Amino acid sequence: MSTLIEKLKKDIHYIEGMNSCMNCGVCTAICPAAEFYDYDPRAVADSVQRNDETTINALIRSDVIWYCGECMSCKTRCPRGNTPGLIIMALRKLAQEEGTFVESEKGRQQYALKRVIDTHILERGYCVTPDLVKPEMHPEQGPVWEWIYEHMDDVFERVHANYRKHGAGALREVDPESMDELRKIFDVTGGTEFLQKIQSCSEEKAAETHTDMEEYFLHVYTENNGSHS
Repeated sequence: MSTLIEKLKKDIHYIEGMNSCMNCGVCTAICPAAEFYDYDPRAVADSVQRNDETTINALIRSDVIWYCGECMSCKTRCPRGNTPGLIIMALRKLAQEEGTFVESEKGRQQYALKRVIDTHILERGYCVTPDLVKPEMHPEQGPVWEWIYEHMDDVFERVHANYRKHGAGALREVDPESMDELRKIFDVTGGTEFLQKIQSCSEEKAAETHTDMEEYFLHVYTENNGSHS
């Protein structure tokens, strides 16, 4: 069985992102996430290059790897040509493959993302559809969105959107043939299997806490223990 380090080193993101960290800290100085979170890309790069299995195991179970916004500012500054953002991508993929993402608060939010992909993309063909942006889950939208949500049909008629209807127009219903092709792309590229892995690991975690999947979804979507900054 491959070790975590062996699996990590096969990831193209790791291969392209990890050269040799000299622990200078320039990546942390430029990192927007480091300004707001308890996150230090320098420490991640330095830890990973030590090839310590225990350290890698701890990282893929932690919140740390989910703080990065993947803006790649680090790539533009590193004097050794490292890209901590790519290293983070490789660690996230490893956490998903190993199922350890459910061990951290921010990692568990992968289930919320999976639900979005399933519902929006694979069922509707869009990254997001207005009727699924529920006001109670997006309080930052304010009272204007609540009104739009309640009067959606009228609003779309005013802006001449063909929302979820056949024919041409913005937000139109995607034809079945195109949807079948989209799902086949996910099947061939491993995306479907990947989403099923997120689902099964999340179901196991929900079962541990005696929570049904709808409650689990709402919980991981909104959970914040306040210890991340």
